[in-house]
Amino acid sequence: MPPILELRELVKHFPGQRAVDGISLAIPRGSFFSLLGPSGCGKTTTLRLIAGFEQPDSGEVLLRGEVVNRRKPYERNVSTVFQNYALFPHLSARENIAFGLRRRRSGGIEKRVEEALVLVGLAGKESRRPAQLSGGERQRVALARSLVLQPDVLLLDEPLAALDPKLRKQMRLELKAIERRVGITFLLVTHDQEEALSMSDQLAVMNNGRIEQVGSPEDVYLHPRSAFVAGFLGAVNWIGAIGVRPESVRLCPAGNGGRPGAVTGSVFLGDSVQVMVRLASGEEISARAARGAAFRPGDAVEVCWDPADEIRFP
Repeated sequence: MPPILELRELVKHFPGQRAVDGISLAIPRGSFFSLLGPSGCGKTTTLRLIAGFEQPDSGEVLLRGEVVNRRKPYERNVSTVFQNYALFPHLSARENIAFGLRRRRSGGIEKRVEEALVLVGLAGKESRRPAQLSGGERQRVALARSLVLQPDVLLLDEPLAALDPKLRKQMRLELKAIERRVGITFLLVTHDQEEALSMSDQLAVMNNGRIEQVGSPEDVYLHPRSAFVAGFLGAVNWIGAIGVRPESVRLCPAGNGGRPGAVTGSVFLGDSVQVMVRLASGEEISARAARGAAFRPGDAVEVCWDPADEIRFP
């Protein structure tokens, strides 16, 4: 099946900066795909090129196999959920959701809006204005306003960034469930590693305007192709040329054949204990131990891990 969205050698310059540097990417139809990277890596510029808010200096954006570079944003069947939601404060939730449909003079507006309200769990709150809604409810209104347009691709520009941590985790589950129900391709832009790992079918890690790696969350996390990807997706202990994630490191009493070291401190994390160790070879590493494990500074320990958990680069 051909991809719903394809980027071919996409380039975008700003004064003194090459924001997007030859990106090529194919996004499968009906998938939840994430562009993940630090601030300034080019991920939001890439989203704006797809939406039509920016024009590429070279390269192509293809939607359903057709080049859309010269089309205005409203001529592309994509819709964007912005970080600040951009809701009209004087309109109710229902009126905000219906706004795009009315501009398009679509048919069956009332029915489609009702279905969207039910889909995002806002039935019964349709008459409230944004100021009368919680942050999560405003996010749902913005999502429904985009989904009701039935886009080929829904673009999500860090839509959970303004929510508190507990609500953010709840909305991750809801976003993923909604994507599965509607079957629309979701493209999420985020700098939050946990967000991308927990929701995506596939993700692309970006750095300095380029794509460093594309794959499933599990593959990219367990088999990073560069030190940047390994470090951006989570903590890594570097022991010589070998990388090992803290959750893969086991701590044993001295005399068990591991690498010797001494505990320098520990931090209680709720579900586990983070233990810091200085190896005899000089490296400072961290390990995860079970809750209740007692390690004191100065304790002699040995660290070991399975060879399959090692991160190595050619």
